[in-house]
Amino acid sequence: MKFSILYLAVFCLLISSCKKDFLDRKPLASISPEAFFRTESDLKLYTNSFYYAFPSAEGIYNEAVDNIVKTDLGELITGKRTVPISDGGWKWTELRNINYFLENYDKNMSAAAGKKYAGIARFFRAYFYFDKVSRFGDVPWYTKTINITDEGKLAMPRSPRVQVMDSVMADLDFAIANMDATKNVEQVTKWTALALKSRICLFEGTFRKYHPEFSLPGADIFLRAAAEAANTLMTSGPYSIYKSSPEKAYQELFASKAAIDQEIILGRRFSAGLQVWHNLNYYTLTASYGRPGLNKNLVNTYLMKDGSRFTDKAGYDKMQFFEEVQNRDPRLSQTVRTPGYTRIGNTKQLAPEFSASISGYQLIKFVTGEANDSNNKSDNDMPIFRMAEVLLNYAEAKAELGEATQADIDRSIKLIRDRVGMPNLDLAFANSHPDPYLAAQYVQVNSGNKGLILEIRRERRIELVMESFRWNDLIRWKEGHLNAAPYKGMYFPGAGKYDLDNDGKTDVEIYTGTKPTGSGIQFLKLGSEIILENNTNGGNVLINPNTPKTFREDRDYLFPLPIQELLLNENLQQNPNWEGRN
Repeated sequence: MKFSILYLAVFCLLISSCKKDFLDRKPLASISPEAFFRTESDLKLYTNSFYYAFPSAEGIYNEAVDNIVKTDLGELITGKRTVPISDGGWKWTELRNINYFLENYDKNMSAAAGKKYAGIARFFRAYFYFDKVSRFGDVPWYTKTINITDEGKLAMPRSPRVQVMDSVMADLDFAIANMDATKNVEQVTKWTALALKSRICLFEGTFRKYHPEFSLPGADIFLRAAAEAANTLMTSGPYSIYKSSPEKAYQELFASKAAIDQEIILGRRFSAGLQVWHNLNYYTLTASYGRPGLNKNLVNTYLMKDGSRFTDKAGYDKMQFFEEVQNRDPRLSQTVRTPGYTRIGNTKQLAPEFSASISGYQLIKFVTGEANDSNNKSDNDMPIFRMAEVLLNYAEAKAELGEATQADIDRSIKLIRDRVGMPNLDLAFANSHPDPYLAAQYVQVNSGNKGLILEIRRERRIELVMESFRWNDLIRWKEGHLNAAPYKGMYFPGAGKYDLDNDGKTDVEIYTGTKPTGSGIQFLKLGSEIILENNTNGGNVLINPNTPKTFREDRDYLFPLPIQELLLNENLQQNPNWEGRN
């Protein structure tokens, strides 16, 4: 969000110990609630501080897991996570600020006058607890600020997940009932709360459905709540899917300087004028940030333009780049460089650059014009909630409940596909012809709606790529094993010269021995600068082939609690199979 220097100065005076954990903090002493919470402006100023809970631009676009592959693998992928000494996501400062507000906002005005702001606070409390529950499972449920002398509260054990999530639901329902219904891309509203409810309830419902080992009841209750929240937005909300032309609309949505509020429900604002930038262009164009690129496994899931499956084509797994990207779902060419790609504001056609993308599938989603290519000079807004996600949430919840009809698909998936001119999803065909390529990945899907669920997961992965949904999706579906599968890039039959965009000029030369010479060619030495599955006999580019990837099914669906917190509070228990006190 855009915060002024004046706002920051006032807020730092207000929150005098904002960098400490809430268990160590004293109540706000510099300004008492009686002195501060006197006007609506005071309430607005305080609740504006909650927006720091939302992810940074990097927290949105810089996803990894099995969608985006890079030169380095994080601890989530290598299985090398260890129990942290401190922090590890177990921080409660934001909650302390929220609860302090809820305790004091109506000290000098009627509760009715401040209900909108109480709704905002409870929205952010739900957002806060969703993050904690999705990460740790059971967590202490606090509704009040805690004094350092309150030993009983300081030693509170983890509250059962069922209790916490019921409380989250109550917070969301209060927020929906009391927040403004005015469309506002910069401020949370009733519509944002409905979008958040659909997101949280879909996560919780599918997590409970696919994780019987946790013995969590009520999966269908949450799935139904997800569908209902999404449906309210779909029928009553002021949002729709942004459309222009099938060849540009998807790319335009993310490259737009200002968030397109036809579809973006809430965005994080950036501005060159205010010198508030992010690093997206530089991230996709240099070797400094891991040379990100799409995983071959994801590229394979994009359908053909006529709606048929690419992986049903004979020899799909040995197609070279130019052939494999022809006549595909237009979102592929609006997500990565494909033949004919030009930068915004330029007409020069550019092939993918392996110097910037280790897989060869070079990202262009969110990429703007060349003026923003310098380090930390991108200023296009970033989406936090958008209508396409809500439609996907609706379709998935109905499918998981076994209640989806073709009419449900027509008012959700069809609208997303219409943006890029793709044929609609046929429910009956999907269920009678489940995709074996997807079925081999999503091994937990075994219901009568198997084919439909697989197709909705395909749609979700493609539509939301690079928006950092994938980790939570794999966790809730109990498909963490996909992070341990080999990561791959383009297919090359061996050493030689390659014209990636079929313009008659060599773009890449894979060589052995002495490096060739020439201009305008990417020279890649086989076995070091590029590794193919079968070495000189070719194959897909292998990403980090010598770095083992591990996902422990008995442990890695939850994060560990930090050692420091376990020592400070003997009533806390460690998550299963993590080293440390259990």
